[in-house]
Amino acid sequence: MGLASTLAHKLPPGRRRTLRKLRERAISWRYSADLIRLGECFRTDKWGSHWYLQHYQRHFSALRKRPLNLLEIGVGDYSDPAEGGSSLRMWKAYFPNARIFGMDVYDKRALEEDRIRILQGSQTDERFLRKVVEEVGGFDIVIDDGSHINSHVIETFEMMFPLLRNPGIYAIEDAQTSYWPGFGGSSRHLGDTSTIMGYCTSLAHCLNYEEILREDYSPSEFDRHIVGMHLYHNLVIVQKGDNREGSNMVQGGRATVPAVINGVSYDDVQQSVANG
Repeated sequence: MGLASTLAHKLPPGRRRTLRKLRERAISWRYSADLIRLGECFRTDKWGSHWYLQHYQRHFSALRKRPLNLLEIGVGDYSDPAEGGSSLRMWKAYFPNARIFGMDVYDKRALEEDRIRILQGSQTDERFLRKVVEEVGGFDIVIDDGSHINSHVIETFEMMFPLLRNPGIYAIEDAQTSYWPGFGGSSRHLGDTSTIMGYCTSLAHCLNYEEILREDYSPSEFDRHIVGMHLYHNLVIVQKGDNREGSNMVQGGRATVPAVINGVSYDDVQQSVANG
């Protein structure tokens, strides 16, 4: 700990908060468009402990000045009511016209400030989540940095993705727990859809549901609205939009023309299979 930090910790809590706000105001002005520098200055573990911010910069930069609603599940630092929220303040600096919401099972309302609101509740409480969405008017970005328990992450996604504004972005952090049995993951059954990565990789089929050759296939909410998936180290980003581009060879689950790829038709392949 440096001399300035040591002296700051000897000040009364109110004075420390005032100094922190002045420091963060200067940081926000200087590095407003550089998410990585903001992450370093706000001391969030999204950079250094993890390496998420270069990916968020890529996906969020075009949205930076829009009047968004962003929800981050998990405020941080567990039950200490006065600690945590560094990433919420980082998002506030990066999105100058956005409302930032943090959600935690612990009461973190002491961390509220202009454009930052803290909600207390469980990420698997559907009634609570729906009430929040209704009161806020919807979210454009949801970031799950909550319990990291596989079943919780999947349950929250299935509740919140349909409620996400369209277009929108849904991010799942710390996906490494997909492989850790203590969090409900598995390192032996990598395709298990009860794990985060097994579940998310299965969602990739939603992108191409219009190409499925099944007349009885009924598209799901995820089929109709997942338009992009990006898998990074310990981070999953799902883009919401209108996934109805149509197929040039399939309609109603049936091929409308003999599909030809690299000079080989679908009928040629079927005949070859039939002939052994």
